[in-house]
Amino acid sequence: MDLRKVKKLIELLEESSIAEIEIHEGEESVRISRASRMVPAQTLVEMPQRTAAGAAAPPPAAAENAAVAAREDVVTAPMVGTFYAAAAPTNPAFVEVGQRVKNGDVLCIIEAMKIMNPIESDRDGIVHAVLVENGQPVEYGQPLFIVS
Repeated sequence: MDLRKVKKLIELLEESSIAEIEIHEGEESVRISRASRMVPAQTLVEMPQRTAAGAAAPPPAAAENAAVAAREDVVTAPMVGTFYAAAAPTNPAFVEVGQRVKNGDVLCIIEAMKIMNPIESDRDGIVHAVLVENGQPVEYGQPLFIVS
């Protein structure tokens, strides 16, 4: 593959919000990806605790998340993925604590299977808390924001 084409692809990648591109030209191929500043996610497994009756008690973090998610003013994750507070590492966060948001405003992005999914507010209100750190993996139904 021509070196000028590779350089042009790198320039296009830098100018866009695309994180990775792969080009096949005949038997040759090139894959260019933007360097990530994220720390690799770690998988944690919580073992359920047994109660006196022998039934499994929910893990404390899961019970706490369920209690928070039951509140009406909580915006939860609609999918499993990686939470991003901004469109790019150098961009400001979509929302900050104390900021007023309207129905439909983008609150964050959740990356799932290399697809960036904008998560929008489902109500007008003020952001009282951001419950997730940037780059943190999130589960379906996990509380992300408190907006009331």
